[in-house]
Amino acid sequence: MTDPATASRTCARFATGLAAAAFCGALALPTCAQTPARAAATEFTLTSPTVADGGTLPAALVNNRYGCTGANHSPPLAWQHSPAGTRAFAVSVYDTDARGGKGWWHWIATGIPAKTSQLQENASSHGELTRLGAREGRTDFGDAGYRGPCPPVGDAAHHYIVTLYALDNDGRKFEMNLPPSELVREIEAHTIARATFVATYGRPAGQ
Repeated sequence: MTDPATASRTCARFATGLAAAAFCGALALPTCAQTPARAAATEFTLTSPTVADGGTLPAALVNNRYGCTGANHSPPLAWQHSPAGTRAFAVSVYDTDARGGKGWWHWIATGIPAKTSQLQENASSHGELTRLGAREGRTDFGDAGYRGPCPPVGDAAHHYIVTLYALDNDGRKFEMNLPPSELVREIEAHTIARATFVATYGRPAGQ
């Protein structure tokens, strides 16, 4: 288990804005949200061609179980300006509003090679991650791999933090059967930098 002080320092150095506050709350690291962001000349950034930062997740990325009718595709992602010393990447998707604000992990993958700069849509299911040698951890649904949003009918739109971690190791030696929050703490202990964006989704009436 990561020393909370170490994880807090990592979080404080690299988190920004809303994503920082919510993410660090999930890890019980309040220091993170109190640290102002510092702009970089070449900022480590994460984007998706199908959803803008602050935008709504499309149906393709929504769950296909529990009454939801999406395609359950993991999001397509692209990133640039990874920091020096990056040996691999990890990625996660986290719902900050689920369970009354206690949160819910929808995806954790690690061991994405450092030479990689994008993931195609549905990389979790169509074999791209396997070909890259990456591994996927358990989600709060209880199984490994991406499982998309499906918030309760009547809830306000939930916020989903998509995070890319630049790692100081190859990302392939983590214990993938750990509970999601513990696995993310282990990933954080080896994080050089983190890039994020936030998307929203609310379940339509009638689903």
